[in-house]
Amino acid sequence: MTLNLCVLTPNRIIWDSEVKEIILSTNSGQIGVLPNHAPIATAVDIGLLRIRLNNDQWLTVALMGGFARIGNNEITILGNDAEISTDIDPQEAQQALEIAEANLSGAEGKRQAIEANLALRRARTRVEAVNVISYTS
Repeated sequence: MTLNLCVLTPNRIIWDSEVKEIILSTNSGQIGVLPNHAPIATAVDIGLLRIRLNNDQWLTVALMGGFARIGNNEITILGNDAEISTDIDPQEAQQALEIAEANLSGAEGKRQAIEANLALRRARTRVEAVNVISYTS
């Protein structure tokens, strides 16, 4: 039995196919979803989305928050932004992380600190997604 997974962002469809399992980062921690999972709707946190394909290979997606609806073996994830790990340039991701770290340390005021912290979390997630490749490929 499989799940139908659709990952959408405002600009494009990231994934729309059958999968065996996903591991999703939510605001209250990670959840694993297998076929016949109980129906839920949840906020999605900035983090990794792990997808187990029908050939038992794992695919990693850097997901930048959003919402997920799970029910009747259908999963719809509406993400603010998302990138499949193989589409991320490792050098660019590392440079973005270094810039985000510098911006956080130089942030003045509460608003700048919050924005810099979110940028840092997004940059870390992209670097994590790239680094997962080396362990699963």
